[in-house]
Amino acid sequence: MIDVTPELLARHDRPGPRYTSYPTAVEFDESVGPEDHAARLREASRSRQPLSLYLHLPFCAERCSFCACHVVVTRRMSVAAAYLDHLEAELRMVAELLGERRVISQYHWGGGTPTHHPPEDLERLHRTVSGLFTFTDDAELAVEVDPRVTTSAHLELLADLGFDRLSMGVQDLDPTVQELIGRNQTAEQTESLYLKARRLGFRSVNFDLVYGLPGQTEATLAETLEAVIALRPDRLAVYSFAYVPWMRPHQRRIDEERLPGRDEKFRLLATVIAVLVGAGYRRIGMDHFALPDDDLAVAADEGTLTRNFMGYTTQRGTDLVAVGTSGISDVAGAYSQNHRRLASYYQAVEAGILPVERGYRLTDDDLLRRHVITELMCNGEVDLGRVSDMFGVDAGAVFAGELAELGAPGGLVDEGMVTVDGTTISVTELGSIFVRRVAAVFDVHTRQRRTDGPMFSKAI
Repeated sequence: MIDVTPELLARHDRPGPRYTSYPTAVEFDESVGPEDHAARLREASRSRQPLSLYLHLPFCAERCSFCACHVVVTRRMSVAAAYLDHLEAELRMVAELLGERRVISQYHWGGGTPTHHPPEDLERLHRTVSGLFTFTDDAELAVEVDPRVTTSAHLELLADLGFDRLSMGVQDLDPTVQELIGRNQTAEQTESLYLKARRLGFRSVNFDLVYGLPGQTEATLAETLEAVIALRPDRLAVYSFAYVPWMRPHQRRIDEERLPGRDEKFRLLATVIAVLVGAGYRRIGMDHFALPDDDLAVAADEGTLTRNFMGYTTQRGTDLVAVGTSGISDVAGAYSQNHRRLASYYQAVEAGILPVERGYRLTDDDLLRRHVITELMCNGEVDLGRVSDMFGVDAGAVFAGELAELGAPGGLVDEGMVTVDGTTISVTELGSIFVRRVAAVFDVHTRQRRTDGPMFSKAI
């Protein structure tokens, strides 16, 4: 058990980014638009490296009150079918700009709930993609599925199409917690879908869980974890519940009085770590766990784990192209985010324009800091000497202020969260709990940004 005092929690359980990107999406603005994204895609076409491709399928039949994802709630299948017409049109625009660079090494369908669409529509979508792109022999084909709506026909189709990774939304198996978050999903539904996926030969199955939900206790969460462990998924993503009602007004349906307090929420996290590590899972990065022979665990052992908008990954240095509403591409040194409103997205695509709403052009300093933050978040260590060689700068001089802050009295070295040995900064076991706080030391944008309202969820 990691020893964290209430006083340390009070000092460090503060709002901050999760660093799915650096700079974070709050820095995006409308100075980056369709023309910029088109130029970056043309620039990317000159590379011979394979791409990552993300398709956002935003539809759900109902909205869970805890969810912070970009979703469109509808039960009308005609609405979801019309979306695929526009998604395919955007894919064709993107493919044309990429020229001959059409090889994919990482392919992901996220949502929303991709399996909200009927199997025949998903087959149509994949056939469009495979007609425009080819896949490397070892490409990862992954899809998010909701056990409440995913049928055997869905799984059989996905297996036939070559998908080999499933990410199953579970969140919590306790009926009381499920009622409080508006997501009723029986353990039988989850187990049945999991076993079907195993029979079909899916190479990797991930469960998504959440700690810090209303009504959760250490005892109920331990029961959920034990039930999950009995199935032995390859990976688990165990996310801190981000209560952000100022960003997601539907979260106001949650009774705030039922949410665990700061100390109790940490005890929930400690339970997660103790139970999963005790069951043989390796703790990976900020919020993932994997069996020792899983690709993520191997990459973590080798210090090659990285991270993009799709989560932790072994795919380093690939441009990420995202299509669909709200999708964020990371191409040739710029982020480009698509329109989040369905009507705006449709209007752009129908006009033959890339549906980009906003974005950000990374500077050389951003790229340097992104690398440092990524290494800390993924591999728990960064050698500034190697960073100097990679970027052609004196990283020790660039980060002199940050190093001084880490080593100052009462700083993160004193707190036991990091060590500094020569040019190497390492995150300790204690620091891994607060790794967002460690990363924030190197984040100049969040430090400089002034705002009157809340922007991020808390570290724990």
